[in-house]
Amino acid sequence: MTAPAATSHAARELATQPECWERAAAAAPAHRAALPAAGERVAITGCGTSYFMARAAAALREAAGHGETDAFAASEFPVGRRYDRVIALTRSGTTTEVLDLLERLRGKTRTTAVIGDPATPVTSLADDLVVLDFADERSVVQTRFATTALTLLRAHVGAHPEYAVEDALTALAEPLPEGLERCRQFTFLGRGWSCGIAEEAALKMREASLSWAEAYPAMEYRHGPISVTTEGGATMMFGRAPAGLADQVRATGARWIDGTLDPLAELVRAQRLALAVAAVRGLDPDSPRHLTRSVILAGEGR
Repeated sequence: MTAPAATSHAARELATQPECWERAAAAAPAHRAALPAAGERVAITGCGTSYFMARAAAALREAAGHGETDAFAASEFPVGRRYDRVIALTRSGTTTEVLDLLERLRGKTRTTAVIGDPATPVTSLADDLVVLDFADERSVVQTRFATTALTLLRAHVGAHPEYAVEDALTALAEPLPEGLERCRQFTFLGRGWSCGIAEEAALKMREASLSWAEAYPAMEYRHGPISVTTEGGATMMFGRAPAGLADQVRATGARWIDGTLDPLAELVRAQRLALAVAAVRGLDPDSPRHLTRSVILAGEGR
């Protein structure tokens, strides 16, 4: 099966990710002062897609030996906890929970906002800014901004491999597995930093195609969740699978999709899958049900 024609904003934007990643990785040294130094105690925050990117970035930073790093949804951030720096990922710069958090942290904890649109309220609340306006999007469903922000943070801690961009090009060029878009249920699995990637893949499936989609750490999947896997379902792995897991999934009657590329590039493949499923179901990925580009909550108290 080939990819759907790039007629939607989402399809056009996800196809530009290799170029955006190259630009972000090259720009990382210029943003060093705005990003955490090795040894700092750091928290990374965001909402929705940005929260899942925060989880991936936090795991990568700790694994690279740069220091203790936590990730929280902005609405659940433990404001009383001490950090040397808090990084907020926000494409729109207008999300209520992120603005509220940055205001509460102002004057107490140094903050950096990684943003897509610099003409937004967040610029007056964060101590430092990293503007990735070349990766901003028209689509409600995030693709390139999120992965570009993660690429920046990967590059900053020396965890962005040169082959990631080439793998993304492969993920865009290769046909999706035949018939995968007609599966009824999708499960995405990760290990380490790719657990956040798996969560984001499941979110893309729900947002763009209204699919039944779930995500788990690969080793936890066998502790109950595998019970929902059956014929007509598909399980996709991000990164190296635990021994024996592929055979266990196939024994349920479901399809197993092995992760052979860099996990962030595999996310590009999952984004394409979400649009392919949307096309089969007659859905417009640029008009996802009940969603807007930014969540702005009127009347929320601090």
